Amino acid sequence: MKVPITKPYFGDEEKKAVNDVLESGWLVQGPRVIEFERMVCQYTGARFAKATTSCTTALHLALVALGVGPGDEILLPSFTHIASANTILYTGATPVFIDIDLRTFNIDSKKVEEYLEQARKGGSRVKGIMPVHLFGLVADMIPIMEMAKEYNLCIIEDAACALGSTYDSAHAGTFGDAGCFSFHPRKPITTGEGGMLTTNNPEIATKVQSLRDHGAAVSDLARHEEKGGYLLPAFNILGYNYRMTDIQGAIGVQQMKKFPWIVERRIEKAKRYHEELKDVEWLQTPYVPEGYKHTYQSYVTLVQSPKYKELTPDIIEELSQFRNRIMANLEEKGIATRQGTHAVHTLNYYKKKYGIKDSDYLNSLAADRLSITLPLYPQMTDEEQEYVIEQIKKVKS
Repeated sequence: MKVPITKPYFGDEEKKAVNDVLESGWLVQGPRVIEFERMVCQYTGARFAKATTSCTTALHLALVALGVGPGDEILLPSFTHIASANTILYTGATPVFIDIDLRTFNIDSKKVEEYLEQARKGGSRVKGIMPVHLFGLVADMIPIMEMAKEYNLCIIEDAACALGSTYDSAHAGTFGDAGCFSFHPRKPITTGEGGMLTTNNPEIATKVQSLRDHGAAVSDLARHEEKGGYLLPAFNILGYNYRMTDIQGAIGVQQMKKFPWIVERRIEKAKRYHEELKDVEWLQTPYVPEGYKHTYQSYVTLVQSPKYKELTPDIIEELSQFRNRIMANLEEKGIATRQGTHAVHTLNYYKKKYGIKDSDYLNSLAADRLSITLPLYPQMTDEEQEYVIEQIKKVKS
């Protein structure tokens, strides 16, 4: 049996929607993108949503719109996709890594507070925080928002994995100044590539709308629908070409219609993993604090050993070899797995640029070396999931 790590969920509706766009002749950012944006607003409760080419470009636009630039510091978790850190560098600002809570894989708000206290004494220039809602679990946003208020910081939520996720009944991407979502094929809904920026701030929304379109004062669609559209728009700021196509927008509209069912199925499948794997001694299943809705963009587990009371670099390395053998064995059985994501501070570019050691962020290192993502997708059959569970249970620690 072959079990992939994930599968996009498409039907005839997406094919028809794409064909309708092709026949319309309007392929660039247009009416289907606007409809997709409206649906995301309605679902998340955000006042504004602006579609982009990816979550990476959405994060970049958010940082630019908030005035982040050279000399500024942005705090972010070390355990995240490299794109989170890269977007900060795009602005000339400095990414400052903060270790994670190993139970949730999200940024440790206590360590954020420690850094801010030191920064205030040392005079460093912290401009904002980029919490990442990793794998579909919202970060610890209440204390983070309190710190943002106390220190006058901007908040850019990397909600790439978190469409549908909530904390204290509020949706991911609606806590801070801006939230950024991904529609990459590994995400619960996809437009191939694609992203979305949400905000409740009309000034940010207006600026992002212009920035994504080369800095144009008026969009192509608005110009097309108004009198005098034969003249080109004004360009008052330096912008980028980060526009989503209407082909992607049309797919996104159909995916959003299916999204409630997709989320429900993912949660059902995750619940089955929880129940079946809870007694596997060497495996830690995802932790969900009270008051959170986890949507399981990925079902990420952690290799552990009861004989070790605390982790050290040497112990992490020993357990990592065990983890790698498990993943290789599952691959031989036809089961695809992945590590959760990177500890960015261990990647060569960032290690060399900032002189960081792997052990500087120990929990992030452990998450990098010990995490295993199990297959999960809404159309996963009971037989496929049972096969994965059986093979996991056969592993001897």
